[in-house]
Amino acid sequence: MQGKLFKLDICGKLSKKYGKSPAQVILRWNLQKGVITIPKSSKKERIAANADIFDFELSQEDVLELDTLDRGERIGPDPDNFDF
Repeated sequence: MQGKLFKLDICGKLSKKYGKSPAQVILRWNLQKGVITIPKSSKKERIAANADIFDFELSQEDVLELDTLDRGERIGPDPDNFDF
């Protein structure tokens, strides 16, 4: 799912609603769910944007809608099979 998550319709809809990027919406969702997330980027602008998620909160309705995205799939590398 890496990168594909941000292209889903729900992410675009919530991005417009909150005036944030899809990545910021997903990071905020993780934060509100208590999920520890370590975003990565080499671009200064994205690093700053990733940290700019504390000035809004997703509604309970939006959190529940995002919860339906859970398919039990990883959206990042598998730490048990990572090529160092």
